Amino acid sequence: MKLACLSFTDKGKLLGERLLAIDDDNYEMGHVPNSEVEDGIKGFLERSWTEYDGFIFISATGIAVRMCQPYIKSKDIDPAIVVIDDEGKFSISLLSGHLGGANGIAKSIGDYIGATTVITTASDNRGIDSIDLFAKENDYDIEDLSTVTKITSMMVNNKTVGIYTEDEKLINYPNLIRIDDLNNIDPSIEGIIIITSNKEINFLDIPYTILRPKNINIGIGCRKGVEVEIVMEAIELALKEKKLSNKSIRSMGTVEIKKDEAGIIKAAAHYNCPLEIFTIEEILPLEDLFQKSQFVKDTIGVYSVSEPCAYLLGGKPILGKFIHKGVTISINVSIYGERENS
Repeated sequence: MKLACLSFTDKGKLLGERLLAIDDDNYEMGHVPNSEVEDGIKGFLERSWTEYDGFIFISATGIAVRMCQPYIKSKDIDPAIVVIDDEGKFSISLLSGHLGGANGIAKSIGDYIGATTVITTASDNRGIDSIDLFAKENDYDIEDLSTVTKITSMMVNNKTVGIYTEDEKLINYPNLIRIDDLNNIDPSIEGIIIITSNKEINFLDIPYTILRPKNINIGIGCRKGVEVEIVMEAIELALKEKKLSNKSIRSMGTVEIKKDEAGIIKAAAHYNCPLEIFTIEEILPLEDLFQKSQFVKDTIGVYSVSEPCAYLLGGKPILGKFIHKGVTISINVSIYGERENS
């Protein structure tokens, strides 16, 4: 995390210099004393708010609140804000404690300088996992951040919460009931955490929040020079056919002959997922498992591309072959408890 330590007094400046030596590989720390910035820290924040993952104010809490207020937008994008008094007695997590990481930063600094760490988030103080931090730690995408608040409130108030998951991980909460079928929910459950790649969850009459696990693997074959827009159209249509969310895409794969196809490369970048390249030698032993195309064999040396690539990426076959404008898509999904192909 890229962090800026902001100091206002002589004692604060000394403490800021001390923090530069913090022994934590997760933090890239810089120090910005107010006296050394031409337009002051106020000007620095205006220029740099989006360039840093977090800001550490060595100041009164009120100064931090007033200076940050114009730039605060949403908990999913706001940087972490931590406040330390210039005597180094308290390390306070002020903003973006979970998603922004302020709670962890405050604790690390408190441990380093011997300060009392102050964390006020209710879930932390009750020893239970927060949904947003649980999602962050497991690389789940939160479908709608506004739905998290309602379920979190239930957990803070010790209500019974259900969890339906395609993953093996369970949130740390004592009054949690595992749900195997969303059509058959225990009547004691007042809210549900749903971890699924299924796009259509719209029949529940109690509050719920959806987390998207990264469990969709996509194999791709295409004609030469296919445009990225066509590749993405094919992916979206294939996902739509199986009612899957693009937020759950974990990886994409293709054959080595297609490794330089700009359309495939750009599509993987758009979905922020790795693109795995498989050799002819890796695909050849799998040819009898899938439908064969003599044209593909004559062109690139194997009978099929998308299906074996999806197989090699892992998971259960969900969509064998979907063809759209010269692009072939195959989809495998990894669901806990179901058979994996690799």
